[in-house]
Amino acid sequence: MMRSVTKPIYLDYNATTPIDPQVLKVMFPYLQEHFGNPSSSHLYGQNAKDAVAKAREYVANLIGAEPNEIVFTSGGTESDNHAIIGTSLANMKKGRHIITSRVEHPAVMKALQFLEEVFDFKVTYLPVDKYCLINPKDVEEAITDETILITIMHSNNEVGTVESIEDIGEIAMREGVLFHTDASQSCGKIRIDVDELKVNLLTMAGHKMYAPKGIGALYVRGGTTVNSFIHGAGQENGRRAGTENVPYIIGLGKACDIAKETLPKFNTVIRGFRDKLHNKILEELGEESVKLNGHPERRLPNTLNISIKKIVGEELLSKIPEMAASTGSACHSGSVEPSKVLLAMGMNRETALGALRLTLGRWTSEEEVDTVSRLILEEVTKIVKVRGSA
Repeated sequence: MMRSVTKPIYLDYNATTPIDPQVLKVMFPYLQEHFGNPSSSHLYGQNAKDAVAKAREYVANLIGAEPNEIVFTSGGTESDNHAIIGTSLANMKKGRHIITSRVEHPAVMKALQFLEEVFDFKVTYLPVDKYCLINPKDVEEAITDETILITIMHSNNEVGTVESIEDIGEIAMREGVLFHTDASQSCGKIRIDVDELKVNLLTMAGHKMYAPKGIGALYVRGGTTVNSFIHGAGQENGRRAGTENVPYIIGLGKACDIAKETLPKFNTVIRGFRDKLHNKILEELGEESVKLNGHPERRLPNTLNISIKKIVGEELLSKIPEMAASTGSACHSGSVEPSKVLLAMGMNRETALGALRLTLGRWTSEEEVDTVSRLILEEVTKIVKVRGSA
């Protein structure tokens, strides 16, 4: 019988985050009195223009970029599409070969599929190891005279593994190949510096870092040739047409400013909570029954993906309405098929189906961690007992 729950404990921060109250507060004036169009020359327009410029600085500061290298978009999907399709079409006379991995987000995969089907591009899909890591040597060996772009995610949205982007960036720079990374899951969670990563393009998504859904950004290193993705007037320095979504841009800027200030402390606290949750489950069920999915160290500090022996993740979640979590990417929720990411890591179907993705965030408390671990252990014990007696 399903238990009645008014408000489940939220452990799905990699799917989306609630808007930070500080972010909402700075947005409100631009939904009301400061409603001007940034392209207008009068005071209303100037106020909006100045606010957008300040937000652009905040976004740039978070990733070590220059403000004029930031393009505001409608979110991570648009940023990925703009980076991949815009760069490829702008450089297709040089070649039509792209390198990526088998564990990219659908926003990357579908953009690449479009280029393959419509423009006859060739894409090399590189494997990952058991930790979801891409070998930089595989990237280097895949480069040909036709390669114009490498696109590899910064961190995986399901298991949290952080890729060796710096090493891949070094290879791309040496070989003269443009390099894009989808950092939607990383921005606001771990430190990012575009110069250290050696990327030409980087994707950001507001709703993954306590800003609203429907706003994102694309970093485009100065000198990188990218076609406009949306055509019209000359907004965003001619890179992305359309009247700016001023309130949401202000919100993303504030979210980036908050992340910049709170990142070190937040990471320490959230990593401690994540490890406590993992250890409580391990202590009760044992290492032979609980498998950590993803790299044990090179991992987002908020992400815990585990497979529990003899358990189907979706079934377990359905029995714990007091907890809101997932078994993989939110874009695939409801699917009875195992995660493609986990299968690409060499995991068998049974283990992949047993996966739970528990992702913590800014408002996760230690009390919630204790409650969730207890609920999981209680339900796992019940399920195993029933199956053992069947």
